[in-house]
Amino acid sequence: MSPAQGLQQSLEGLINQRVAPLDFLPNGNLAERLISLVLDGLPSDVPPAVAAQFTSCIQQLHNVDTGGAKIVIFGGGTGLSNIIGGDSRRLDWPQTPFAGLKEIFPDCHSIVCITDDGGSTGELLKDLPLIALGDLRHVLLSSIQLRQLMDAFDLDTAAARNLATALHALFNYRFITCPEDEKQLFQDTGADPDAMPDHLQHFLQTLIATLFTDGRLSVALDRPQCLGNLLLAAAIYRQVDPRSDSMELAASYHVVRTATIRGLADMCQAMGMHSHAVLPCTTTNARLLVRYTNGVQVTGEHKSSYCRRHYPVDRVIVEFFRQPFVQPEVIGLIKQADVLIFAPGSLYTSIIPIMQSGGIADAIRANRDSLKLLVANIWVQKGETDVARDAPDRKFHVSDLIQAYHRNIPGGVNDLFSHVISLNLADIPGSVLQRYALEDKAPIYLDRKRVRALGFGSIAVPVFSREQLNQRGVIQHDPAALARSIQVLHGLWSSGLLKGNEAEGNLPEISDLPVGTRIEQDLPCLRYDAIVSHCRYLSVEQVSKSSRFDQRLEGKERNWLISRVIEILWNHPDILIDHLHYIRGICLVDPASWKRCQQWDNVFSFYDPHDLRIKIRQDQTRDLGRFEMAFLVALGQSLLGNYARDKQLETIESGGEIIGHKFSLLIREVERLESFFDFHTLDTYLRLARMHASTKKKRLYTRVINGDDGFTPPGLLFGLCYAWYLDNRFAPNIEYKMSIMKNETGDLIPEQIRIFDRRRRLIDFFREHVFQHRAGGTK
Repeated sequence: MSPAQGLQQSLEGLINQRVAPLDFLPNGNLAERLISLVLDGLPSDVPPAVAAQFTSCIQQLHNVDTGGAKIVIFGGGTGLSNIIGGDSRRLDWPQTPFAGLKEIFPDCHSIVCITDDGGSTGELLKDLPLIALGDLRHVLLSSIQLRQLMDAFDLDTAAARNLATALHALFNYRFITCPEDEKQLFQDTGADPDAMPDHLQHFLQTLIATLFTDGRLSVALDRPQCLGNLLLAAAIYRQVDPRSDSMELAASYHVVRTATIRGLADMCQAMGMHSHAVLPCTTTNARLLVRYTNGVQVTGEHKSSYCRRHYPVDRVIVEFFRQPFVQPEVIGLIKQADVLIFAPGSLYTSIIPIMQSGGIADAIRANRDSLKLLVANIWVQKGETDVARDAPDRKFHVSDLIQAYHRNIPGGVNDLFSHVISLNLADIPGSVLQRYALEDKAPIYLDRKRVRALGFGSIAVPVFSREQLNQRGVIQHDPAALARSIQVLHGLWSSGLLKGNEAEGNLPEISDLPVGTRIEQDLPCLRYDAIVSHCRYLSVEQVSKSSRFDQRLEGKERNWLISRVIEILWNHPDILIDHLHYIRGICLVDPASWKRCQQWDNVFSFYDPHDLRIKIRQDQTRDLGRFEMAFLVALGQSLLGNYARDKQLETIESGGEIIGHKFSLLIREVERLESFFDFHTLDTYLRLARMHASTKKKRLYTRVINGDDGFTPPGLLFGLCYAWYLDNRFAPNIEYKMSIMKNETGDLIPEQIRIFDRRRRLIDFFREHVFQHRAGGTK
């Protein structure tokens, strides 16, 4: 009798009795009851005969053969690494480095998202034409297995643990200043060289030495870095011609993609793993676009993670810098997989980008024989799952998670997974949930009926770490518990006892599904080089009341300001290099010499089209946030260029009383216009800014201001909208104006409909004309 047949017979004995022993277990479906039995052990006060049956069942479930099962897991850094083998960035990871799916399913492979652009990964992207390496490094360390280390290096268990500790220290070491040399760098990590086998130690020390001897890599040492990312970069660069500089490699994408796979394979094998244990979802550079329901579009995974738009996410689109290429090894692993798992993680920045990489979703659908599981997130994530798109007034549910995937994956979620594993909230103490609520953290609720109606099975089980709850009071996925749960599900699936939802799902038809798109733009390292090249020639002056002439700043003061400007431009990927063409310098003005009229605002910056300088009141530089806001407002204004030939503000009187003002703006002649926009586009903007185009005089626009009402001139309004679009924290007055879009419109007050429409068209104008995102999401 095969193990699967034995398990099936044992389970039938638990089910097919007049008084079923399973009734002694908590309520739930068969899978939920058996997983609880495996995780929690025998319930109390059960008859001896039933206890014996349960004990036998537990033993058989533990003995389900997983050695030959091929597992493929998709995800990003933290969620994927955690279920593979624990979050290897945690300080306490070396205490239990051999847990999770990798130890129960040794033939497991990770397919990793590559759109991360923050932290040390973002620092590497400034210099190297590589895909994002941070999540790959994170998952790579979590994937080391006890048995593989023991076999590869002839170690006992204690020595394998010491090796894991040394690798943890090495891969997670971070520095902010350039290390003295390779010897000092290795020493600073605190890694014990004696814990490393000679071959592995030599391999890693060679990579560290390469960081100092290869000029293409050594430039990265001057930035804040994570050593694990640098080691992976060095392994990749070993595969390419040392005579090819990074700019040449940026154009030689075939070379780089081959080197990436080979370098990653070398790293896997050096650490005792299968050469394809960890693979990127694509070797093509890509970036993430997030479109919110108010029409604003944000570029970049890192930026989308800290922008709080307070609107639901509508669409997520991946932009590939070339035709996306998925390695044949990735497709091959998916075709052969017995279990396919979608790891928990950031909803829009982990799974969806992988599924938009050409061919992966179709390969999953084509595998009809595998068990396909989605592991739902436990907690709502600010900026992503704090607002449901179809019901913004309620909390986020598991069905919302499924529908978000359905909207943003080409072909929807049909045949991508059959069951959803989620946390059973009944297992969490109420006091813990209450404390999380006080911290403004809410769980993602399992709405089982709605999930079933969508066509999926639900499995709510206690897959959280009780140890972390007891020690730190936190709720997170437990790698061991989740691995055991999947082992049970695999056993049930193999025995024919785990069925998919037989009801036909009623997922909505979506005709406009996003697909990964190709753009013809520079790689991040080339964009950064262009930013630096432009800023290098910006003049920096200081105006003070005590001096008759502008004082040119040099040395540290200039370098600080220019480096800050470079970081601002880099951190906002939506800013086009062409946006910089109308500025020649920055002028810091002493508050005593500040002459700009502040009748309508307290914005202490502007663009001067006469000398092509951004003028900023000097005290704004004391706070980095205020300086960034001031710079962005003025940069936005610079796009208008010299559009204004004349501006007038006239008083309107009636009966001897001032009842308002009339603002008049005369646009410069077309042949003398120097602006980012042509006349037609300027006309469109001015009308959106509620300027009235004269029917009698060409290029004349007016606006009547009632009484003492405030007024934002069109130039300032443009700068504020520019800064707000990039980061809504920088222009709270614009955020207030746009808040009308959160409310439903009715026909009771037609003016509300007109205001809503005007706000929507203004956002569309900035998205399409200023930042040049086309309708499909690309630039």
